[in-house]
Amino acid sequence: MTMLKRSLPGRTSLKLAAALAVLALTGAQQPAAAQELAKDLFGAEKLPAVAAPQSFGFYSKGCFAGGVAIPMDGPHWEVMRPSRNRRWGHPAMIGLIEKLSRDAAADGWPGLLVGDISQPRGGPMLTGHASHQIGLDADIWLTPMPDNRLSTDQREKMSATLLVDEKTHLVKDALWTPQHMRLLKRAASYKEVERILVNPGIKKKLCDTVKGDRAWLRKIRPFWGHDYHFHMRVGCQPGSPDCKRQETTVPGDGCDQSLAWWFTDEPWRPSKNPDKPKARELMTMASLPRECRAVLDAPAPSSAEAATYHDKGGDKSIADATPAPPVAAPEPAVTGDAGALPASANAFAATPEIGIPLPRPRPGN
Repeated sequence: MTMLKRSLPGRTSLKLAAALAVLALTGAQQPAAAQELAKDLFGAEKLPAVAAPQSFGFYSKGCFAGGVAIPMDGPHWEVMRPSRNRRWGHPAMIGLIEKLSRDAAADGWPGLLVGDISQPRGGPMLTGHASHQIGLDADIWLTPMPDNRLSTDQREKMSATLLVDEKTHLVKDALWTPQHMRLLKRAASYKEVERILVNPGIKKKLCDTVKGDRAWLRKIRPFWGHDYHFHMRVGCQPGSPDCKRQETTVPGDGCDQSLAWWFTDEPWRPSKNPDKPKARELMTMASLPRECRAVLDAPAPSSAEAATYHDKGGDKSIADATPAPPVAAPEPAVTGDAGALPASANAFAATPEIGIPLPRPRPGN
């Protein structure tokens, strides 16, 4: 992280901080810009905002400053779909992915194939995810890293292994291994990780097979899709008083009626309104926290390499290693209309109404 600090001058952080202070004091508005679609503005950014790391808003409605990139290659990981430019995140997230790669390798996992994390400055994406907006979400493929280093073309085109049968919604036993369980258990073991989203079939497989310590299963949450990757979510970090927390997971291991609901017909019925536009198609800058305008306007580093996180191989994530400024009183837990999902089964309780979505696109899309 030393090289990153040398590359990003402190005065630019002060510039962003000053801009945020002005917005907070005056409530400055930009009427014309407020009507622009946020996904177009954030999707066009190629580099992060130079500033102290800070997340603004909620996982599905926000942005972040001070992002860093995970290197394209590491001893125990490779970044997939590089053309998307979604290998950016809060330093705590990037440090945690690198730590997971080392710990998982020690557990017998050949290496991580890292999917989408966030855009350089977060915000809504042009395609795909509703969340991943504040630098604290990451997708890790459930396909182990191959022995040979993948080419750029292979990273763009290689298909992930789908572990769940689309008709039965159960794990394909021929593909499931104890190493999959150990990888998920390791990811759930970190205190920074608040929840891990998996396909309901994967959650059921864990419920049916995990022996001994089952406390970590509480963090494993069933959700549509996620049959070729798991979604790792980190909680709001120190120094981000305007980051909105997600409500905590319910007590217990989740191997109860809330899981049984996923194996009824109800979750898989076609949407009653399939043409309803997605939230990102409607979300303007006025929809996001007002600090996100300053994040967009902030200066960028000289290059992606200048903002790439190079871990020294320690055992702590950057959130543990870096002294944090005082944190304001935490925001109350976010709540909202969760559509047809039972509250105990809903991993995205604070996102806009979702109804019953159609199955997610293939990973190559």
